Amino acid sequence: MTGRLVYVMGPSGAGKDTLLAFARARLAGSHVMFAHRYITRAADTSGENHIHLSDEEFDTRAGLGLFALAWQSHQFRYGIGIEIDAWLASGCTVVVNGSRGHLADAIDRYPALEIVHIDAHPTVLAARLSARGRESAEQMQARLTRRVTLDIPAGVSMRTIDNSGMLEDAARALLDLLDRAG
Repeated sequence: MTGRLVYVMGPSGAGKDTLLAFARARLAGSHVMFAHRYITRAADTSGENHIHLSDEEFDTRAGLGLFALAWQSHQFRYGIGIEIDAWLASGCTVVVNGSRGHLADAIDRYPALEIVHIDAHPTVLAARLSARGRESAEQMQARLTRRVTLDIPAGVSMRTIDNSGMLEDAARALLDLLDRAG
């Protein structure tokens, strides 16, 4: 593998999808590839770049070994396709929208990955979760109180971007990291 895998993660409401869309638009046509997530949740208007799969479609793809990474979270299943392996072999920088809870699996498969942790102040997270209207008040509270311990092995790089303020500031930080990764 000659490319670089950038594993973007963070709590719900941190603005990962918004930042990734911003970066994707500015890096179109470059060596930076943004992996789709295959999710068993129907598409919505949040701006998340994903492909909806039924549970049966997900099972079929998983059974055929078509996911490089796969996990379950909040009653849905998520997958990153094996196409990222070809992109990495071609020397691309590959950006995936990952899961904090399944970081260890990603590191096991891609030990040289670079972690980008997107975060925001708790009041910002709460406001964003409420605005997207996808969950009940109880579900939002469960997301806000969920704490994931990040066990980062020696030699694995992690940078944190605070997305509590202006989108342009956090986006510039992400673009800088992607530029250095490539």
